[in-house]
Amino acid sequence: MSKKILSLSLFSSIIMMTACQNGADKPKEGERTQFFEVSGMDSSVKASEDFFLFANGGWMKTTKIPDDKTGWGSFYLLGEQNKKNLNHLLEEAANKKDNAPGSIEQKLGDFYASGMDTAAIEAKGATPLQPELQKIDAITDYKALINYAADGFKAGNGALFGFYVAPDDMNSTVNIAVLTQTGTGLPEKDYYLKNDPDKASIREEYVKYIAKLFQLTGSKEEDAKKAANEILALETAIAKTHRSAIELRDPHANYNKMTIAQLSKLQPEIDWNNAFERMGVKVDSLNVGQPDYYKALGGLLKNQPIAVWKNKMKFDYINGAAGLLSKDFRNASFEFYGKRLSGQKQQEARWKQVTNAADGGLGDLLGQLYVKNYFPPEAKKRMDELVSNLQKAFANRIDHLDWMSAETKAKAKTKLSTIMKKIGYPEKWKTYDDVTIDRSNYFANRESIDRHAYAEMIKKHGKPVDKTEWGMTPATVNAYYNPQFNEIVFPAGILQFPFFDPNADDAINYGGIGMVIGHEMTHGFDDQGCQYDEKGNMVNWWTKEDAAKFKAKTGMIVDQYNAFTLQFRSKADSTKMDTLHVKGALTLGENIADFGGVAIAYDAFKMTEQGKSDKKIDGFTPDQRFFLGLAQVWRIVKREEMQRMAINVDPHSPAHYRINGPLSNFEPFYKAWGIQVGDKMFRDEKDRAKVW
Repeated sequence: MSKKILSLSLFSSIIMMTACQNGADKPKEGERTQFFEVSGMDSSVKASEDFFLFANGGWMKTTKIPDDKTGWGSFYLLGEQNKKNLNHLLEEAANKKDNAPGSIEQKLGDFYASGMDTAAIEAKGATPLQPELQKIDAITDYKALINYAADGFKAGNGALFGFYVAPDDMNSTVNIAVLTQTGTGLPEKDYYLKNDPDKASIREEYVKYIAKLFQLTGSKEEDAKKAANEILALETAIAKTHRSAIELRDPHANYNKMTIAQLSKLQPEIDWNNAFERMGVKVDSLNVGQPDYYKALGGLLKNQPIAVWKNKMKFDYINGAAGLLSKDFRNASFEFYGKRLSGQKQQEARWKQVTNAADGGLGDLLGQLYVKNYFPPEAKKRMDELVSNLQKAFANRIDHLDWMSAETKAKAKTKLSTIMKKIGYPEKWKTYDDVTIDRSNYFANRESIDRHAYAEMIKKHGKPVDKTEWGMTPATVNAYYNPQFNEIVFPAGILQFPFFDPNADDAINYGGIGMVIGHEMTHGFDDQGCQYDEKGNMVNWWTKEDAAKFKAKTGMIVDQYNAFTLQFRSKADSTKMDTLHVKGALTLGENIADFGGVAIAYDAFKMTEQGKSDKKIDGFTPDQRFFLGLAQVWRIVKREEMQRMAINVDPHSPAHYRINGPLSNFEPFYKAWGIQVGDKMFRDEKDRAKVW
């Protein structure tokens, strides 16, 4: 699936268009009767001062993040429940003794059993790594290194090249090869190049982690430390060739289609025809997303000692396999990536880890069982009805825009009307016929899955794009918009409570799921999505004047979010505070989608009976409940380490500002809560950003 998928965590479920707040029937035992948790509010905070804390502050004060999580809230709660449901299916398959060979139950059951057999995994230790490490030891020069790296792709262990197959941005009906920058183990280039205390500390821990992996595979401590420092130096040189997270958001800058001859001119040290042949694909032309990396790669290969490159290959391989190995490897990986980078206190239970692996590797097999047991068929129809309702509201907003010409409006509405809606699960299920699952060998099972995934991708090269494909598994608690397919996708995993409840009033459902559906639609018209037409091609459909107005309006959003900050105790001096600014340019697409999602969902809500009434529930008007329902969806807390990392690499703004940002620009919010000049949630009319 394309790298251009724009995903949003948190939205909702089974659809019912009518409000049911006053049903005559008594609720069944265990049935929810309150749909906005008033107890989660903070009465010490005024709605006009900080609406996010007003709606959620009480919950935030009392919520404790579980030790095995990097955050907590609605999204995490649903994720945990889905994980339990998936695990039940896997346990059931694993315990069944008469599964037919090659059947869904056999593959899932034996895969799960192999992952849970920690005694067998412990007994193997580092042994599964040895064949590959011996291949690396046999490398004598950089050309042999290139051959090794290319050969590894068929086994799922490719190196040096970031490579995948995806629709051509300029012709979305055909799949082409894509090369991207790669070669680093830290989240983003600034983690190598900036010297603030937090990133410097992370680099120190990274070196210790690299050395630990080498020691676990038999290296002496002194040799391991030397190799680790050399690898950090090499990756730092690589990072200097990389584009930043913000630069990677520009579709045009990251589209550089060229022939093999042109690629060879860009980087003559690599025999590209030979490399692609070893990778199992014949390439005539391709998109080189970030040419600077490939332009520099030949020099890095020639000028760095081959011993350093070989150690780099070893580390990448061991690091990638750490989760499949004995406890010492898993613990080492967790200490750095889980604890230091993300703040997680302890690893997830083994059953959760293996369940995640099954969903990630055999998602369509597990997904079939999941939807059969946990996703009612009528949910697809109900979801489609709600999405269509939001489309109507969006079309109406486009009609009434005061800044867009009739010519561009017509094209925008064409794109909106042709958005493809995928709900619940795919029309076609993958079969994994070439995947072999051995109940006694978890490492080999994961290798077989990796080989399958690569072979499946390569088969698409040069072929027509199959727009029935999904980029998420059915049980995933998430959603996305893909501009190359012009589609919005809602997996079954998130189409359930707490993001939607058939018995909740419309204000809560539209403030929750309605906003998120509107968010996904708006991604087709954010600063990236707006560069693609209704067919998924990167084609300009804007007049020059409208494009300039759009840029000015979205520029206001960038400026607003640049002013938002997070504060943490300084890593260098505990008596001081670190102030980290949200990156408005990095989060622009998601912020535009949040603005649009709120506006579209509100318009759709006002079409309902409750939206037209003034009847209070829990002491709140329908409009107030809409905004409370919206804020409730984003009741999320995250660990400091996770927040520090996210502000550098996550295109989503912190939850606090995903509420206060859009609402401080939205007139109906002002009316619902009586926001006045001088209130912290107030912006002068001229300073309010209004796009869609």
